[in-house]
This record gives sequence, C-alpha cells and structure tokens, in this order.
Amino acid sequence: MKLPNPQDIDRAVAESDFLQRRRHWIFDMDGTLTVSAHDFDHMRRELGLAPDVPILEALHALPETEAEPLWEMLNELEMYYAGKASIMLGVSELLQCLFERDCRLAILTRNTMPVVKHTLEACGIEHYFAQDYILDRDSCIPKPSPDGINQLLGMWQAEADDTVMVGDYLYDLEAGRGAGVATVHLDTRGDVDWSRYTDVRVESLGEIIRYLEGIR
Repeated sequence: MKLPNPQDIDRAVAESDFLQRRRHWIFDMDGTLTVSAHDFDHMRRELGLAPDVPILEALHALPETEAEPLWEMLNELEMYYAGKASIMLGVSELLQCLFERDCRLAILTRNTMPVVKHTLEACGIEHYFAQDYILDRDSCIPKPSPDGINQLLGMWQAEADDTVMVGDYLYDLEAGRGAGVATVHLDTRGDVDWSRYTDVRVESLGEIIRYLEGIR
C-alpha cells in the first residue's frame, strides 16, 4: 500500500483551515453549480462572432444599433441552453453544509437574471440564494472585474479575508484575486494551470465538503 506524502497531508490540512474559517461564499453558476450545456462555439457562430472571442466583451465593443439585435439573440440562446443544464455533483450537499454553518451564499454570473432563475429552479437549488445576493451581468461589471464581489462584500459588510469565490473558469479566479478574496478552482477536467490565481484547487465539490468538515 502506498503511504500518503507528508507534504500532501500538510497542504490538505492547511487548505482545510484556510476554508473552514470563512463565512461568505460566492459561486459562479455555469460549470460550477451546474453542468453547463452551453455550446459557445455554436453561440458565436449564431452571433456572427470570431472563434474564441469573449462574447459579452465582443458585443459591448459593437455600435449600439448593431449590437442590440445580437443581445436579443444571445438572451434567447442562453435561455435555450439554461433548459438543458443539470446540477453539478455534490452541489446540494455542499450548499447544505454551508447553510448549516450559517454561511452567507451568493452567485456571481455573466448570465442574465431570467436565465439564472430558470437554471436554479430547474436544478432545485434556488432556495439557498437570496435574490439580493444574485448578481448577473446587468447588476455589475461582469467578471473578470472584481466589481460584483466588491458589491457583495459591501452588502454583507464583510471582509475579503472572510470570503471565498468558487468557480471553474479563469474569469472567476481573476475576479476573486482582484477583490482579495480566497479563490477555489473547481477543475473537473485537469487540463489548465491557473495556479497564479488559485488558492485551493479541487477536482470535485465533495473535496470542499471534506475541507469544511476537517480532513479525515
């Protein structure tokens, strides 16, 4: 039997302590709370955008008259894909664990509020999030800006060192780092290295529960 590396044990214990003391948790939605069904390449083609460009930023860069019908098309595409989303493994257990620890929960997303509501209701987790603590792309400057996180800290009257941003994409981690909060990268694929912006990397949400309950 292979014995665990003492350095790995020390790191896990340190990360456990690092997360256990924080009482304000902010989540990305697509790819973090939910298994995203979005086909962004298809969406870009439908919108007439170049491959790999950030969709929101590309539309904001267009003249208003040109962008307006594309925003409407984007809203329709996002609502279509929202209906295909499913809950990420371990989400209900993690949110319940945080709820029982009297933590405050929020969502920060680049989606619109109707899409967020539709997705959360479809996944059955809407009751964990107060409406005031759900910020969409119209509520703040979208990620990777830290604006949304800073707004939530202000509403909560919370300190950055008592707060966590959990997400699966670079924009989530950049936003968290910009606001000075702890960042957790949910890396289900293991094909990127965003360690520069990451405090704790997990491959599943169940790992976060283990940290909160103490490494066993």
